[in-house]
Amino acid sequence: MKHNISFFTVFIIALLGFSSLAEAKGNWKKGRIYYRMVCTECHIEQAGGAISPAEKTKAEWRDYFERNLHGPQDASAKYAASYFVSREYRESIKDTNRAAKKMLKIPEDKLLEDVKAFVDHTAKDSDQPSRCE
Repeated sequence: MKHNISFFTVFIIALLGFSSLAEAKGNWKKGRIYYRMVCTECHIEQAGGAISPAEKTKAEWRDYFERNLHGPQDASAKYAASYFVSREYRESIKDTNRAAKKMLKIPEDKLLEDVKAFVDHTAKDSDQPSRCE
């Protein structure tokens, strides 16, 4: 009986560990701040309107980040999507954007994971689809 209990305990611990691996690695709350204060602001000013995370499914967001193209769906995209979380980009807008200035010291890969976690958390097919307001 003792052997069965320890197997069960190990099984539950392993199951909990695997379920946390399925979630995005970043901090979605930090990603939300960056997305809303940097991405949304830029889209309103430059592209004529905000892009809500709920406009895409989780799979569509993963595809967006895997393709790493920001802009039109063709080769004319001016920048890689990852550019917009780069230190260079944040440095270029820090005088007009508080979030970019505040998040200057965050490593690019960490900030990108935070943004990915936010859009994953609030995508069209998530439990909590988000709206940009």
